[in-house]
Amino acid sequence: MGLFFTFVGIGLFALMLPILYRLIVGPTAIDRIVAVNVIGTKTAVLLVIVGVIFKQVGMFVDFALAYALLNFIGSLAAARYFHRVRQDREASSIKAPTTT
Repeated sequence: MGLFFTFVGIGLFALMLPILYRLIVGPTAIDRIVAVNVIGTKTAVLLVIVGVIFKQVGMFVDFALAYALLNFIGSLAAARYFHRVRQDREASSIKAPTTT
């Protein structure tokens, strides 16, 4: 059974590699944030799989939950930051009407 989970873990890790391309090349910052979020979610799942392999599921589930919570908070912080930057740009681009 441990061999099965080892292959599942390797498969999940292999699925992270194409996401690294989007993280590095991503045309927008939002693409990069989503890529980091996806990698973080897969990492949390990998932590649980490692816990199953080492027969320490309880400990690794705690690590996975803490990591997933930090990943979620980081995504919220980045989304809030980009929302504020967008509002500031829109506010600065609105010009007062000029009288001629």
